[in-house]
Amino acid sequence: MYGAYRLAPAAMQLARSNRQQKTARALWILLLHLVQLCAAEEEILMNTKLETSDLKWTVYPRNKPEWEEMSGLDEENNSVRTYQFCPTDSSGSHWLRSTLIERRGASQVYVELRFTMMECSSLPTQHRTCKETFNLFYYQADTDEATATYPPWMENPYVKVDTVAADFLLRKGGERKFNVKILRLGTLNKRGFYLAFQAQGACMALLSVRVFFKKCPALTRALSSFPETVPRSLVQEAQGECVANAAQPGQRTQPPPRMFCGEDGQWVGQPSTACACLPGYEPADNNVRCRECPSGQFKSGEGSGLCSPCPAHSQAVSAGTSSCLCHPGYYRAESDAPTTACTTPPSAPRSIVTQINDTSVTLEWSEPLDNGGRRDLSYGVQCQRCGVPGGRCTSCGDRVSYRPAQHGLTTRRVVVWGLLPHTTYIFLVQALNGVSQLSGREPSSESVNITTSRDVPVLVSGIMSDRATESSLTLRWPVPKQSHYTILHYQLRYCEKEKRNEEDAWHYKESDSAQVVLTDLRRSTQYEVQVRARTMAGYGNFSPAMSFHTLPNDDGSHSQLLVTGVLVAMGLLLLITVIVIAIFCIRKHSRMKDPELSDKNGQYLMGQGIKVYIDPFTYEDPNEAVREFAKEIDVSFVKIEEVIGAGEFGEVCRGRLKVPGKKENYVAIKTLKGGYTEKQRRDFLSEASIMGQFQHPNIIHLEGIITASCPVMIITEYMENGALDSFLRQNDGQFTPIQLVGMLRGIASGMKYLSEMSYVHRDLAARNILVNSNLVCKVSDFGLSRFLQENSSDPTYTSSLGGKIPIRWTAPEAIAFRKFTSASDVWSYGIVMWEVMSFGERPYWDMSNQDVINAIEQDYRLPPPPDCPTFLHQLMLDCWQKDRAARPRFAAIVSALDKLIRNPASLKIVAQDGAGPSHPLLDQRGPPPLSACNSVGEWLRAIKMERYEEGFLQAGFTSFQMLSQISTEDLLRIGVTLAGHQKKILSSLQVIRVHNGSPGTMRF
Repeated sequence: MYGAYRLAPAAMQLARSNRQQKTARALWILLLHLVQLCAAEEEILMNTKLETSDLKWTVYPRNKPEWEEMSGLDEENNSVRTYQFCPTDSSGSHWLRSTLIERRGASQVYVELRFTMMECSSLPTQHRTCKETFNLFYYQADTDEATATYPPWMENPYVKVDTVAADFLLRKGGERKFNVKILRLGTLNKRGFYLAFQAQGACMALLSVRVFFKKCPALTRALSSFPETVPRSLVQEAQGECVANAAQPGQRTQPPPRMFCGEDGQWVGQPSTACACLPGYEPADNNVRCRECPSGQFKSGEGSGLCSPCPAHSQAVSAGTSSCLCHPGYYRAESDAPTTACTTPPSAPRSIVTQINDTSVTLEWSEPLDNGGRRDLSYGVQCQRCGVPGGRCTSCGDRVSYRPAQHGLTTRRVVVWGLLPHTTYIFLVQALNGVSQLSGREPSSESVNITTSRDVPVLVSGIMSDRATESSLTLRWPVPKQSHYTILHYQLRYCEKEKRNEEDAWHYKESDSAQVVLTDLRRSTQYEVQVRARTMAGYGNFSPAMSFHTLPNDDGSHSQLLVTGVLVAMGLLLLITVIVIAIFCIRKHSRMKDPELSDKNGQYLMGQGIKVYIDPFTYEDPNEAVREFAKEIDVSFVKIEEVIGAGEFGEVCRGRLKVPGKKENYVAIKTLKGGYTEKQRRDFLSEASIMGQFQHPNIIHLEGIITASCPVMIITEYMENGALDSFLRQNDGQFTPIQLVGMLRGIASGMKYLSEMSYVHRDLAARNILVNSNLVCKVSDFGLSRFLQENSSDPTYTSSLGGKIPIRWTAPEAIAFRKFTSASDVWSYGIVMWEVMSFGERPYWDMSNQDVINAIEQDYRLPPPPDCPTFLHQLMLDCWQKDRAARPRFAAIVSALDKLIRNPASLKIVAQDGAGPSHPLLDQRGPPPLSACNSVGEWLRAIKMERYEEGFLQAGFTSFQMLSQISTEDLLRIGVTLAGHQKKILSSLQVIRVHNGSPGTMRF
């Protein structure tokens, strides 16, 4: 670092001189490189500045040596051994070779040279062959085998490192400056190596040679520690371990943390797997260690969270605790989290109020003064029956019943039935919460004594059936024989036997006589019936339950229903016959009017037995279409979890749908924002009435709608991967051609289904295709879709609404004349194919809509995306036929893609770059010429890889010359881990090399 900053003033001074800008720029690059090198840890293999005796390097030729070893002073006036060279003639080749330098396991080695050089013109006798440079070579060996004659003094077997030029030349009377150069040797694989210097005629002095390699220092990061690592290749993987008191989540299954050590001695990225502090410990010192929680604090689980003070009424008696203990008298339930405060049982209920009704009593009370600090408060009731005054009381047992329940009450009211007359009872009302059982003592309770009435109500029994039909029952019972009571009236309750345990299943009916007629019953159903009488003493108990059946059929109406059924069936048959004849006549006339709608391929006309789409806007009341095709869902079945986007009418959310009796699943929820007009509501729900008519695995499925509450919602199946275009851009290059063809086949299958239903989408694009977790593509967004009307005047739908049209995806006849057919959907499908094969590239790039229209009118078509199979691009061109009748039907497209899937070898035939006629669109394929880019950043932005710009610059790839040597290992070190992105970058560089010279060079 010191040397680097010493060079800075010299670089600034040179930058001010217009005549030496090139030299200053080179020096600044050297400065930046030195600063970067100093950030890594270095290990010195050789440093001549530290030698105190003769170096004794080998000189060639030995009979007339020109290299001379001598002592000198460095910039700090320390004595050092140097080698000087100044030729006496211009003949021969003059070499200097070091002793064997052991590499100590390093594969990449750096050589720092400090030297001075005189101008050739300063020589006493200027030689014609004098060059102000020298060459640096190295030779690898497993033993110290070099001699005066071996290896031969020539470039082979030596490996040339570089031709070193001086930035500062010495002149007579000029300033004395030395040069510093740092060069890299690699890849080394033997025990050691020799350095060799070849002079090229100029007088020079080799002041010092320092040989070193870089290594990644010991590192602790993200609670993972890694040892000192020497890079054996461009990227060396190092295995670490979690720091003390830390572990990996699921440590038994996960590999230990790993990091990459770059050949420049810098650690790359973050640990592959994360470590987390154990319970009772928190990260400290910027995630370098885990320290124990201090006394009074705790941490309950693993993770990056910090220690927290103990919750209320608890304490941590020691450091490093994962939970706090409750104070005496306080408790924590098993379901409570460790962060929950400790609580106590509640106090007793207060102020019990009774209301006696003969043999039943209603108890009401107030909540306790202290709920124990919890919200799970409940109540229980205990009943005791007492005999003579002062006698023993016993439990009421099963002789009494409680409404709504005896235990687990959340309301402060209960009705007790079935008490005995003229009897004393004691009722205890208990208050409980989640920790009542943990306290080990009886729950707090409040008691009350009551005595029932002396009068005994009348008991009714013996219910009989007089008559039963399929919807009614006539019942009677004997009048109780108790002459001293006057029966005021009877109360009867009944319910379906299967629902007798449901709270709201019972129905009640009053009668002044000992008989009653129950009507509006279900046919062939068993009912349970009970009756009780009311006197001045009040209601008696209900009689034992009796069961009665309604009849399966009513004999009096059987024949009438049979006749009605036959008449209805005949009417339906006649209506179906008329509809079939009418459809046949309309189609026959349509085929004569427009050959495009002929059924030669069976796509545009409905096949026999195929359901036909019905336009909801043809209904006099569009709400009727919504009710017919979309199922209403109870709002309580839907739970909204998060907002995932915004639509034309409101927000789009993700949620859960749980219909009773069905499995809970994720759904997408479109909401209608507040303040809407009635027209906006109809337009919003019209999409639901369209989707509700479709049932196909490649069409988005409608679950239902919610219109009975606000906001109005449309519920559809949830597609985890979202829109196809953004999904492809996020996974650029990650799918094989056969996977992409599978996606295209699914889209084509869905469009085939729509076309067979005589339905035109009008807005088919990758943004309107949704992808689920299994990569199944489904057609969605029917907002712009309209019905393909078939009438005598014009069987092709013509838009009269005007508005905007997606120009890049729309067929020319639809743009010019607003004519939309299934053939125009085929054109749009060809654009979708191009989007898929280009991984979400925007069709026609940055061309304006008008330029796109003009290009299409001149028969220009999109070129094949990179690596696009020839067969698929030809299918795109077929979809883009100007004559709509010449375009393939969706059925034919599905068939063609099926054949391609069965024969995947045909996908290896790739459309050649530049195929087809030359036109402006073709100029936009691939990366721009290198001459159009002024920097590496501009080039990355041109190929849409700007996300890696910072990584390229940090790795030292700051010029096009350095890019010419880039490899896959370099891309990994930069952070380009996606195979598709690696291929795109390397392919772009290959194109640039070809455009700018030979395949091995790059020019700017």
